[in-house]
Amino acid sequence: MVHPYRSRNLAELAQQLNFSFSEEDDYGLLPQLRDFQLFSEGRNRSIKRVLRHQHGLMDFDIAIFDYSYTRWSGSKSNKDKQIYQTVFFVQSQQLGLPEMYLQPETLLHKLGELLGFKDIDFVRFPKFSGQYRLTGGDEEYIRHHFTDEVLNYFTVNKEWSVEGLGFYLLFYRKGWLIPSAEIERFYRRGREVFGLLGE
Repeated sequence: MVHPYRSRNLAELAQQLNFSFSEEDDYGLLPQLRDFQLFSEGRNRSIKRVLRHQHGLMDFDIAIFDYSYTRWSGSKSNKDKQIYQTVFFVQSQQLGLPEMYLQPETLLHKLGELLGFKDIDFVRFPKFSGQYRLTGGDEEYIRHHFTDEVLNYFTVNKEWSVEGLGFYLLFYRKGWLIPSAEIERFYRRGREVFGLLGE
């Protein structure tokens, strides 16, 4: 459930950070991001409360927004569930990322590995490999981007998801609508990840 004062709080934060704020997806982000895993789930997908900052000199376009979708309950007797979460998105030519998907590893993923589903692991970072499932098309290119610094960061900072493709980067915690009081911290964390994965 979204707090009734959330829009007002985020609009005030946008002003403090020198961002623009839009209650609706006036920038057309949803069609732009439809190829990412996050935006392929459920139905009734919606982006709202968008904080946006474009920096031409440093060549990046950052957006922080609330994303929601409806997940089918699996039966007629149970009500479908509305999922809300906050997303950090950056578009920048500083990135040049391979197609990749980092997500917390679950028991289901571990069972999948036994059945032959691939996960990119790092022998020197067993803790990271135990905590996360990393997949993508070009393993060598992905390994190039996951430096020791990146691996250390996500070993310490658990439960985050990252999707990358070309000049696009998404950063979020699945199913977590970040409280408005913590959005600035989330933004700083997103900037850290952008800095780590940028070329």
